[in-house]
Amino acid sequence: MQHTEDEKTVKKDGSAMSRRSFLGTSAAAASFTMLNADALSGTNASSKINLGLIGCGNRGKWIANLFKQNGGYNLYAGADYFQDRVDEYGEKFDVTSERRFTGLHGYRRLLETDVDAVAIESPPYFHPRQALDAIEAGVHAYVAKPIAVDPPGCRTIGEAGEKAQGELCLLVDFQTRANEYFIEAIKRVHDGDLGEIAFGEAWYHAGDPFGRMYKWVEDGDVDAEDRLRAWGIYQSLSGDIITEQNVHTLDVMSWIMNEPPLRASGDGNQVNRPYGDCYDNFQALFEYPDDVSITFSSRQLQAWGTQPAGIRNRMFGTNGVLETRYGGDVRILADQDAFYKGGNTGDIFKQGAVNNIEAFRKNIENGNFENPTVEPSIRSTLVTFLARRAAYTGNTVTWQDIVSSNERMQPELEGLKK
Repeated sequence: MQHTEDEKTVKKDGSAMSRRSFLGTSAAAASFTMLNADALSGTNASSKINLGLIGCGNRGKWIANLFKQNGGYNLYAGADYFQDRVDEYGEKFDVTSERRFTGLHGYRRLLETDVDAVAIESPPYFHPRQALDAIEAGVHAYVAKPIAVDPPGCRTIGEAGEKAQGELCLLVDFQTRANEYFIEAIKRVHDGDLGEIAFGEAWYHAGDPFGRMYKWVEDGDVDAEDRLRAWGIYQSLSGDIITEQNVHTLDVMSWIMNEPPLRASGDGNQVNRPYGDCYDNFQALFEYPDDVSITFSSRQLQAWGTQPAGIRNRMFGTNGVLETRYGGDVRILADQDAFYKGGNTGDIFKQGAVNNIEAFRKNIENGNFENPTVEPSIRSTLVTFLARRAAYTGNTVTWQDIVSSNERMQPELEGLKK
């Protein structure tokens, strides 16, 4: 992203910084450690983490409610381009009008308040700059997936991670990485329980989650604000379905393999979605070292109940097979030595976020700023770009092509208020 002079990072005033510094001290950590979530809910607001929400749409309000239910956060401020959305959030969570901010740069005015942390739930294009600005302002950042829509955005997140290391908490909200069954099963794979890996499969088959956005563009007279409200159907704002949605299963693939692919080939098209410029299906082949290949497919279109559906991965080895399903069973099928019964991940969509919100709170209160989710999230997001470029160009694309790329997504923001 190119940044003009008026887009420089916001810095905090001394009083705001002092409160954040206090939350990171060992004395504060000791006092917070004695309080569980139930106890925290009974304390006054000054003992909680002041949270600002950046992006007050449906997902933003949903996750804000989970932060509130945690008990360790005070919903303090909100920012969204649109007045109606930030007002809905403010009225729902008793955020005063003075701490509701609008416009593309409204989040920067939010960072000038006495917030200790932000949850970034805006369209993915904006995540990298908002995360880096938060970290540079001395504010902890909880970032929704995907972290970026292009390789330069991933590098911006990497910069934010470097600046946060040892100083602030930067957590990326992948629900699978906070689930006990996924954690244990993939640990066993890394310990060699599958034997020699032969090949794998990954898929994300679902309906169209963005039909609710069509109303903003269906009359054909589409301006920049319409596109921003319908961000999910525009590649430059969402990253396309392979990045915005399919990153869940490709993150599990990347986690299993524990290294980047060498190259990918792929295809896809738009056959069902009537608006926007995103594909509604992808197919790809990822090639890893040691002649291991993983096939991938995804769809955002009606399939009339055919199976398999959902978010699934399988990895075949000489000693067993790993099966994972987001919201279903995670297990290793093998002989007695390698068998892992695992369990059902249930409502992982909500529970994974709940787990991450609690981890975010504890890390802030205990001064634990190792931020282990950043690097894996960068790699998984780059994996989606690898297959996306292969599908759109029809070429085999190498990992080095992607990590060295300066290709940027550039949404049409002309005319939007700052």
